[in-house]
Amino acid sequence: MGRLRRSLTVAARASVVVARSLTVAVRKDTGWKPVSLRMRGSAALGQARACVRIRCSRPPVQHKGPTLAETTAALKDPQTPEEVLAAAARFREDFAKVRDQVSRVMVGQTEIIENVLICLFVGGHVLLEGVPGIGKTLLVRTLARALDLSFSRIQFTPDLMPADISGTTVVLEVDSEGGRRERVFRFQPGPVFAQILLADEINRATPKTQSALLEAMQERSVTVGGTTHALPSPFLVMATQNPIEQEGTYPLPEAQLDRFFFKLLVGVAKRAEMAEILNRTTGGVDAEVRPALNAAQVLAHQRLIRRVAIAPYIQDYAVRMVLATHPGGEGLDGGRDGRPTVEKGEGGAAEKFSTPMVDKFVRLGASPRAAQALVLAAKCRALLDGRAAVATDDIRRTALPALRHRLILNFESHAEGVTADAIVQNIVQTLPLEAGV
Repeated sequence: MGRLRRSLTVAARASVVVARSLTVAVRKDTGWKPVSLRMRGSAALGQARACVRIRCSRPPVQHKGPTLAETTAALKDPQTPEEVLAAAARFREDFAKVRDQVSRVMVGQTEIIENVLICLFVGGHVLLEGVPGIGKTLLVRTLARALDLSFSRIQFTPDLMPADISGTTVVLEVDSEGGRRERVFRFQPGPVFAQILLADEINRATPKTQSALLEAMQERSVTVGGTTHALPSPFLVMATQNPIEQEGTYPLPEAQLDRFFFKLLVGVAKRAEMAEILNRTTGGVDAEVRPALNAAQVLAHQRLIRRVAIAPYIQDYAVRMVLATHPGGEGLDGGRDGRPTVEKGEGGAAEKFSTPMVDKFVRLGASPRAAQALVLAAKCRALLDGRAAVATDDIRRTALPALRHRLILNFESHAEGVTADAIVQNIVQTLPLEAGV
């Protein structure tokens, strides 16, 4: 009996020592005040567990944003024609600066870099798909270095939980006004609270975890414990996935795929590009990437792009392109039997937008988000080309990355090896430029 009492006493003293050491670590690491350790036995063990929880909880991350002068200057949108022309010239210059900084590290992939920057300046998210080792993650990290924005990376795994992304509510002990210590609930932000978020191998997480990004990608906010927390602006999600390895992966749901502005297919480097990659990575010299833009400048460019003019007939071309992805007709207001209806044109004549290829291989077409992506990306391309209005070619150049991930194909397409890219290209080639032709 005496030995048992001595063992319990030694265990209690050891727990106190552990709690004290943990408290010292908490004080040094976070600056929080230590809690009382004048207790023994199970109470000391409970206090040690509390210290462990506090030790694992970091203080909220302070994101560096633009200064007050920068924000005030960026809020002054151009009013006169001269100011608009000057703002458009600054946008093209800033676009080239960021592209040059990224090109210091990335070899080739010119079209991929341009499309990623378009997503940044229109406020959309991008999904990068490609085999391992071709620079998808490197592209995102380099872009974060080229911008004075906060950056966060999440490595998606099957055991990742939604709270690991959005954050959680923790219990902390703070000093009250009366000098007493009391426990309060405080929200601990997750890695999603960043302006550029890298979701690496997003298809390796479970659907439950993938759904944690739905609200963040659309509403730019996160709701935890009944409280909605706004995300910093601008907010850009750049996700990567591997199309080859399917074991242990979970396909992204259609609701999340539709929230991506572009889906870009990253290809393998060519012979000359491979040689340049070896010269840059095996020579012992690291390329220096400097921030070229801050948050206020990015937001100002986003507002400028939305002011680019688009003619009604060109906007109707984008609308008809989206409607052409629906088998059987218009496809946005289904009939009573659930099948898509055909729009009635002038004089009661039926207007059919879909092609025979769409009717045969597509089960469900693109949503109105696709039309938004076509128009916004076309406005950005027009501004990059020095034009004040959108052209039809801008819509056509944007069709493939904006539509390929929004088409749901049927079994027959998989059996015959027909891809979404082939269907989109068929729509672009056959859709008339003018309505009623």
